[in-house]
Amino acid sequence: MTDTRIFELRTYDAVPGKIDALLGRFRDHAAPLFQKHGMTNIGFWVATDDDGNPTETLVYLVAHASRAAAAKSWEAFWADPEWTAARSDGEQVTASATTKFLDPTGFSELR
Repeated sequence: MTDTRIFELRTYDAVPGKIDALLGRFRDHAAPLFQKHGMTNIGFWVATDDDGNPTETLVYLVAHASRAAAAKSWEAFWADPEWTAARSDGEQVTASATTKFLDPTGFSELR
């Protein structure tokens, strides 16, 4: 059987001064809901600047069984009442976000 697992790299820039709130939202709500909806949490990181100081950028990597599975998981995640409630606190914590899908190479240890 061919391994079709893909990875999704997402980068979120927090609203200035809101990185702790963004991290809390991911720690307490998003990350567990990713698992609930079929995503595999690989890792979450705060980017650092050239001097090694933390920035207001969260980078994370999740895995999906396939692109079709990713679409299904995200659809379920966005519709989940727990996520709707977590976001309804009115606090905007994300200034921008980007997404890239990654296919592992044949020599990648992470597959």
